[in-house]
Amino acid sequence: MAYKRLFIDSDVLLDMLLNRNPFFYYGYALLAESEKQNLEIYTSSLAIANINYILTKQIGQIEAKKKIKELINIIKILPFEIESIELAVDSRFSDLEDAFQHFIAKRYDCNVIITRNIKDYKTSEIPALTAEQFLRKIL
Repeated sequence: MAYKRLFIDSDVLLDMLLNRNPFFYYGYALLAESEKQNLEIYTSSLAIANINYILTKQIGQIEAKKKIKELINIIKILPFEIESIELAVDSRFSDLEDAFQHFIAKRYDCNVIITRNIKDYKTSEIPALTAEQFLRKIL
């Protein structure tokens, strides 16, 4: 399957934004390859809210806002709508937030979820890969 519409989970984005070793490299490489190969990169408004919360706690509000501005210039942001909430609440996902992300990605026809926590998406209808796994598939 050719993956063209990638949904990036907040853990991968946080790895990049906080330079978390050894994971940040794969996130940056993923963004670089997406540009070369015309891949569409998405995340959700919920992920942005979560990222803001964590960044603000770790690096302060001003720096968090700067990083979020940079992020939203390179990644398309999908809305968090009631339909995704209803589907998530009725789903078999053990973690509600992961269910939200899955149903947002599904609603907007993303064909892969890039996450560091693949096990959280074991009931997903969309394949879940780490950034490293995805890069190995496309390179």
